[in-house]
Amino acid sequence: MSLTVLTVDDSRTMRDMLMLALKDAGFDVVQAVDGVHGLEVLDQSSPQVIITDINMPRMDGFGFIEGVRRDNRHRGVPILVLTTESDPSKKDRARQAGATGWIVKPFSPAKLVEAIRRVAA
Repeated sequence: MSLTVLTVDDSRTMRDMLMLALKDAGFDVVQAVDGVHGLEVLDQSSPQVIITDINMPRMDGFGFIEGVRRDNRHRGVPILVLTTESDPSKKDRARQAGATGWIVKPFSPAKLVEAIRRVAA
């Protein structure tokens, strides 16, 4: 059984890049365009890993992470933040919300796949 990854990013280009990198690694991928949509998609799927951006319309990544962590069904799912942000205070805020790890864009597909496999183990 292959690993399912939920990606949440408002950038179509980034969603396409993630889809390509993750499919090439053999993962199943479900996608959402912002935090609100991410929580809706999460209701319909059971990903083993979540990747989210921080800066998005409607609901940002912090709100999305908090929403995921409030749901008992998904409380233990690893969440990787993939963002252009590198501010330590934002990293701390994401960690306090329940993020597992932080990756700065642009990303290396090989390193992203390695991080996914590490947190999913």
